[in-house]
Amino acid sequence: MTTITIVTGLILLSAPAAAPAPRRVEISVTEKGFEPNSILVKKDEPLKLVVTRKTEATCAKKLVLDEAKVSVDLPMNKPVEIDFTPTKSGPVKYGCQMGKMISGVLLVE
Repeated sequence: MTTITIVTGLILLSAPAAAPAPRRVEISVTEKGFEPNSILVKKDEPLKLVVTRKTEATCAKKLVLDEAKVSVDLPMNKPVEIDFTPTKSGPVKYGCQMGKMISGVLLVE
């Protein structure tokens, strides 16, 4: 929406406010699982999850994030970007395709 303001005969146009850039969250898949395992985020905060699998010794070759309806392959040593904005408070679990046996959690405030 464009706002028009008239000030003593002048017309000023202002552009709509730009959406905030998403917060970049780096996540690695290692022999220990998803690292970090627990990440504190805010409700309605746009996120860009950047997930890099760094080991073959894991079943987490795919990431499943049900709340975002996401299921993506995690190729070895290649960052995968996932855009997600949590819309409610509480824990949001993500994990491997095998029932999230290997998992992490976004703690949404």
